[in-house]
Amino acid sequence: MPGSPAASGCCPTRLGRRVAHRRAELGLTLADVAQRAGSVPGYVEYVEQRSAVPDIGFLLRLAGALETTLAELTGGLANMPPGYGQAVRNPQFVELDLAECRALLSAYGIGRLAVSTPDGPEILPLNYCVDDEDIAFRTAPDSVAASADGQAAAFEVDHIDDVMSEGWSVLAVGTAHAVTAPHAVRRLNELAHSAPWAGGGVRTLWLALTPRRITGRRIVADPPGQS
Repeated sequence: MPGSPAASGCCPTRLGRRVAHRRAELGLTLADVAQRAGSVPGYVEYVEQRSAVPDIGFLLRLAGALETTLAELTGGLANMPPGYGQAVRNPQFVELDLAECRALLSAYGIGRLAVSTPDGPEILPLNYCVDDEDIAFRTAPDSVAASADGQAAAFEVDHIDDVMSEGWSVLAVGTAHAVTAPHAVRRLNELAHSAPWAGGGVRTLWLALTPRRITGRRIVADPPGQS
């Protein structure tokens, strides 16, 4: 049948991981995706979990089933910044309230820390977790991020949907401080979703930013009541 296995292995490929992640985002079962793509659940599972090489026809149907593009599904845009799509006509900014902002910050993710240095402002991408109202992250004691200790800093998270030309951003502004109390460090280690993506065994210093102001906005491509 179209999209029959052409290669196999014991580990999921990048394609398989993208398929599984997108399916989870949409809340779809293997059977749901298979029905949409004109396949069978077993093959969708095979693509997710093993080294399958589907044909282009199946990949196009799979991208459609997952409501995404072939380029995004296969990683063709991995080295491109978000925002490659075209802006829609008459987009609208919607201000987010505090509850929405905190919900979008979620419990963990990837964000950007903005901090002043002797060489000027710097913006650093890093993974973080949320502990009560604080935004916490790990870094090396001699890193640029560590220089935020005791300083005013900003932390930003966002998401861009290139397909729908929509997106949102949340900005938290406050003061960063090093977390040194053993019980607080243990708590953050337990909350951490993963090790620092940048790697390195020396990234053991926890810093927390306590926001004094959190704002956010969303770009709506098709505002209610407009066409």
